[in-house]
Amino acid sequence: MNLPEPSANWALFLDFDGTIVDIAPTPASVAIPDCLPALLVALGDALGGAVAVVTGRPIEQIDGFLGTAVPAVAGLHGLERRTADGAIVHPPFPRDDLQAVRARLQAFAAARPGVLVEDKKYAVALHYRLVPSLKEACRDLVNAAVERHMAGWQVVEGKFVFEIRPRHSTKGTAIEAFMSEAPFFGRTAVFCGDDITDEDGFAVVNARGGASIRVGSRSATQAAVQVDTVGELLDWLKRIAGRAMPSRGG
Repeated sequence: MNLPEPSANWALFLDFDGTIVDIAPTPASVAIPDCLPALLVALGDALGGAVAVVTGRPIEQIDGFLGTAVPAVAGLHGLERRTADGAIVHPPFPRDDLQAVRARLQAFAAARPGVLVEDKKYAVALHYRLVPSLKEACRDLVNAAVERHMAGWQVVEGKFVFEIRPRHSTKGTAIEAFMSEAPFFGRTAVFCGDDITDEDGFAVVNARGGASIRVGSRSATQAAVQVDTVGELLDWLKRIAGRAMPSRGG
């Protein structure tokens, strides 16, 4: 299926790693395409501000990479969210149990070079991209940690990473929250992602009659359209940003 033709009535939601930037060996080493910040600003202009990044990273990391290019961001799979008008939303919950699990993961990583612990403040991730042979050991560790310490939390598997986070937050719930607010309300939802954790978002936009696009892997997915590379998706986004949108005024 071909990529959909742009509409001025879209609400555009974009994952970050593997979708609008190529995945890097470590979270901190990601390279931002030179065109990306300006492209995101242009997309916002074309779509009346209805553009948001929906990511597993904390919002502060996205701001560090993109500056002020995208006001609306959902971080940590929707656990924290900044609305288009700048309001910060995140549900309170106890974090003492997370501290204990974080320490357990850090001790594991310290004894295994190449395993990285990413502290996401309200969640924690264990990366094994540099040592893929340790996948099962990492899986066993995070599953045991959640079973022992963290009722109401879950282990979510991504590309060379296991993340521990609350069960109630997904990229799908983040998109639903944005769609209840201006400037997203009443528009057609479009979500671009690349990973297992994006499937919740694909399901939500599909249920709303929107468009779902997956980058990279041709594995089973709920996304209606698949493209091969980040570059291919960026080229399509440039078409959206550069296309003359229909006039809304008289």
